Amino acid sequence: MKFARKAPAARTLGLMLLMLMVVLLSACSGNEKSVFHTDKEVTDSVSKVPWDYRVVESAVGDLIGSDMTVLPDEELLPNDGNYATGDKIWTLQFMDAELITDADQRNEIRLSSWSTIKSYGDQKTAVDDLKNLKVAVTTEVDLVGVYKTKYNDKTRNFAVLELPSGNRIKQPIDDKRYTALEKKKTASVVLEEVHDFADYDSAYAKFRGWAN
Repeated sequence: MKFARKAPAARTLGLMLLMLMVVLLSACSGNEKSVFHTDKEVTDSVSKVPWDYRVVESAVGDLIGSDMTVLPDEELLPNDGNYATGDKIWTLQFMDAELITDADQRNEIRLSSWSTIKSYGDQKTAVDDLKNLKVAVTTEVDLVGVYKTKYNDKTRNFAVLELPSGNRIKQPIDDKRYTALEKKKTASVVLEEVHDFADYDSAYAKFRGWAN
């Protein structure tokens, strides 16, 4: 009888201890520094930008309603020029890119495949459109700094530039340019502005060389 009277008290004590452990584990799992915290901190920044255009000589394939296939890849486009099968045409192709920047400002570029977006009946009109979408610009950009590396008794110089898009690029330079840029805050460069075909005000600037 004595053991029968003590059993409920023991069960109550055990239940209280179990509840205390649950509370402690819940508190730990809410603490980001706890070993129970499993959420991964996301630090990469990803943006999609227009990357490149090109004009390609093509031919009209099958006509499908108001559309046409474009040879040789048989991409489907609106037949805006009322072309016939076999007609020679020129097409504007587009490529975009995903720019991935990590917490250490390291950049990775993932390019898309080429896609056809417009057709032309003559090459000149196509090239004129291309010139408006890829524009060369001479401008000043921020110079983050210059530095030297040495490996196997060979020294190499680099300049780090910040483009108008905000991402940074590293360019090899010779000793003369290293000396010229060593104390500068900006540098004169040639950029190629690649504009978005659907939204011309949206553009990405690519480094194309030094202006002087």
